[in-house]
Amino acid sequence: MISMSTNVLGQALHSCCGAPATGFHRDGFCRTAAADAGQHTVCAVMTKEFLDYSRAQGNDLSTPVPAVGFPGLEPGDRWCVCARRWAQALEASVAPPVVLQATNRQALEVVLFDDLFVHSVVEDVTVS
Repeated sequence: MISMSTNVLGQALHSCCGAPATGFHRDGFCRTAAADAGQHTVCAVMTKEFLDYSRAQGNDLSTPVPAVGFPGLEPGDRWCVCARRWAQALEASVAPPVVLQATNRQALEVVLFDDLFVHSVVEDVTVS
């Protein structure tokens, strides 16, 4: 079953990224489920420092994996990252910016809202 779809602001969860499709369910949303041991709930904007850090921790997000349709991430790309990995990156002073509107409220089980808020960026909003 897919987790709640509420963001850390108490609003409807926004999409983090659709191309490449991110999230545990690869639907663009930072939703989690019981099978998601990593709890991919933080919508982060990739930085070179975070990508290097993640690679050093054994999770290379930069290298393309064509067999599974993963193009590899570059600085500026959005991606649902594990809440614990984001917290580790925060401790290492390389936490990437987050999009609060697209960060699942379940991330608050692992990280403090204040830490997310300090590292937040404003989501692009399309006005019709």
